[in-house]
Amino acid sequence: MGRTLIEMVLGSKDLRLAAALEASASPLIGKDAGELVGHPCGVRIVSDLAEGVAGADCLIDFTRPEGTLAHMEQCLRKGVRMVIGTTGFSARELALIEAAAEKIAIMFAPNMSVGVNVAFKLAETAARALGDGYDVEIIEAHHRHKVDAPSGTALKFGDVIARALGRDIARSAVHGRKGEVGERDPKAIGFHAIRGGDIVGEHTVMFAGEGERVEITVRSGSRATYALGALRAARFLKDKERGLYDMQDVLGLS
Repeated sequence: MGRTLIEMVLGSKDLRLAAALEASASPLIGKDAGELVGHPCGVRIVSDLAEGVAGADCLIDFTRPEGTLAHMEQCLRKGVRMVIGTTGFSARELALIEAAAEKIAIMFAPNMSVGVNVAFKLAETAARALGDGYDVEIIEAHHRHKVDAPSGTALKFGDVIARALGRDIARSAVHGRKGEVGERDPKAIGFHAIRGGDIVGEHTVMFAGEGERVEITVRSGSRATYALGALRAARFLKDKERGLYDMQDVLGLS
């Protein structure tokens, strides 16, 4: 994602690459960030967080929860906006992000893809219209290196659908099935995670009823879709001083 974001920023007409951050042990430290995508730009990759955010208006973060929270502390000190695409946060960590958004503008979403966020809206509409007469199953697939499951995007689909149906996702969620599990709970929302190869990201929401099945599927063939969405989010935050936003806000779908 870092390389893709660098390439997209350098190719844009209205954005400037202010810094590029990496872990201190990375062999890329000190290298020209643009060289990673064949376009040297004079911006050196650094590990110092304070140095990294000092000259920026907005930090785009696709890391791990612990990395995001460390970056957020520096953004709070410098008054820098954040676009957060990291997933896997605990309830406590989510509360920290919400608290930070009272001081700086943060766009936080489990998936930056415009198509996926349109699919969230479609899933919400379908759930409201189809109601309890249709069983809901969510299937997601990602590359072998993804460390969290289900994906943040799948969990978001579940949350959107549960809200539309008036259900508590904590009670309704069923993660995989094995053995003598008994008849399906009609209020259940099933989650199934596939990991393998270099799958960028695929999500299918299935509404299975009597005599028909409605499916909403989004397949990402490139990380460019996430990068383009993240840059769109950064532009959205340009005139925002504080507040917590998501991609539905960015796309005007709220």
